[in-house]
Amino acid sequence: MSRRRSRDLPTPQDSPCTVTVCRGCCCGTEAKHPGVDHAGQLARLKERVGGDGRVRAVPCLDACAHSNVVVVSPSAEGRRAGGRPVWLGWVLQDDMVEEIAEWVRAGGPGLAEPPGTLDLQEFAVSRRVREGLSG
Repeated sequence: MSRRRSRDLPTPQDSPCTVTVCRGCCCGTEAKHPGVDHAGQLARLKERVGGDGRVRAVPCLDACAHSNVVVVSPSAEGRRAGGRPVWLGWVLQDDMVEEIAEWVRAGGPGLAEPPGTLDLQEFAVSRRVREGLSG
């Protein structure tokens, strides 16, 4: 097994956008959203974002009223430009997955405007919920 040297690790300066996908108590479940291919949606998001960002699934983001929830967090460069995490709700359609990936590939929050109708999916969360989202 090889060890990665510290110079091989990404630095905070080149940290990419992170797309956090809720897949917990109601987001990502057939019971809440029958007919939505949740596993396929996550796989497509990872494929479309590719190396331009990081996609991760988490158990619950505590914003169940907006299920399916996705949070797009800015890259280090985007944060320096004023970008902040953007909470998106009701991410149920393939075109929305594509728009999220397109936005991340363009630079994400702070560097590019969200494409299409993503701004209509944006919602605000309480500070308590916002602070619970790590890295």
